[in-house]
Amino acid sequence: MSDTPYDKRDALDMNESLKPIPFGKPQLDQSTFDGVQAVLESGVLVHGKVTEAFENAFAERIGTAHAVAVSSCTAGLHLTLFVKQVGPGDKVAVPAMTHVATAHAVELVGAQPVFIDIDPATGNMDPALLAEAARSKGPLSAVMPVHYLGLPCDMTAIAEIARDQNAFILEDCALAVDATYDGRKAGGLGLAGAFSFYPVKHMTSIEGGMVTTNDDTLAQAIRKCRAFSYNRSLGERVRPGIYDVDALGYNYRMSEVEAAVGLSQLGRLDDFQQIRSRNDAILRQGLSDLPNITIFPDRAGKAVSSLYCLNIVLPKDGSVERDVLVDDLKANGIGTSVHYPSAVPLFTYYKDKYGYRAGDFPNAEWLGQQTISLPVAPHVSEEDAHRIVACVRSGYEKARKR
Repeated sequence: MSDTPYDKRDALDMNESLKPIPFGKPQLDQSTFDGVQAVLESGVLVHGKVTEAFENAFAERIGTAHAVAVSSCTAGLHLTLFVKQVGPGDKVAVPAMTHVATAHAVELVGAQPVFIDIDPATGNMDPALLAEAARSKGPLSAVMPVHYLGLPCDMTAIAEIARDQNAFILEDCALAVDATYDGRKAGGLGLAGAFSFYPVKHMTSIEGGMVTTNDDTLAQAIRKCRAFSYNRSLGERVRPGIYDVDALGYNYRMSEVEAAVGLSQLGRLDDFQQIRSRNDAILRQGLSDLPNITIFPDRAGKAVSSLYCLNIVLPKDGSVERDVLVDDLKANGIGTSVHYPSAVPLFTYYKDKYGYRAGDFPNAEWLGQQTISLPVAPHVSEEDAHRIVACVRSGYEKARKR
């Protein structure tokens, strides 16, 4: 290997006395605690003005007419499918490589997920395979593109296929806050988008999610359905406790405390994103010459990533042992993750129900077996980013089979 600033000598200095660098760590400041305290002191913990303010601010950030706060991204996906009356007999296209929540939302409404293998150059749903599945397994009622690690899918091609199928597009934007496609932000590229505010995402609200849409009718229906489908919200009731229920609904509300945290985080998001961009660039440059690894691009065609993390994907032939590298990084205090541990159709539930077998989704299976996700989030300092590079380079040499 050529002499670089990240040779073995640097990594040999890494030891347990150095601070650990976790994969993710929420960044909470005094404004967050002040916002939470104000909510607690107000006595209004749900159905309040803070949630409404968070919704309005997030919609403005994404550039959509509406943002509806919900209890999680999964809840947002489920609610959208539910109010669109997707159910038994319907088929919904989802990528084979995603968090299981994407497919679970389809199962929860009684529809069938149609799994699409991914493009090995981006990790995203392959439009050519989507078109093939639409012809052979359709018709599709919906298409759920997942912007893998924050890089938007080829939405031009996906939208054309969806139109041909008379299917709507529901974006899974769990890792895609501020990602753009053709200058437009993820979450405004289809009928609706669902975001996650889990603690280690781009921003957090402790737990929680948001559904974005430009469709007035859909937004109104999701607002109603997230709270049991009461016909009158709390502020609309002439007499306290008096309402009717004219449809099924769920308890998928966001609390005022969560909304206060989310509002605080949204105000710091620009700074968070700048740090992510710096750290991603350090890792990307420092690891680009490692032999036989794949690093997905931060840009592809019209897509610009939100840089959730930096994935390195090891060779398909197993010539670099993932467990050895991950264990070495852990010994040096470097936290990692895997996005995600299996192609979703090969998780036991889906494999047993639909009869999928190893080899059915080769590209997604490769990611599940060989991906290592590295941290670039705001808790990672510039010095930390260089340390991660040094440790990966050293551990990579140890993990190579001779």
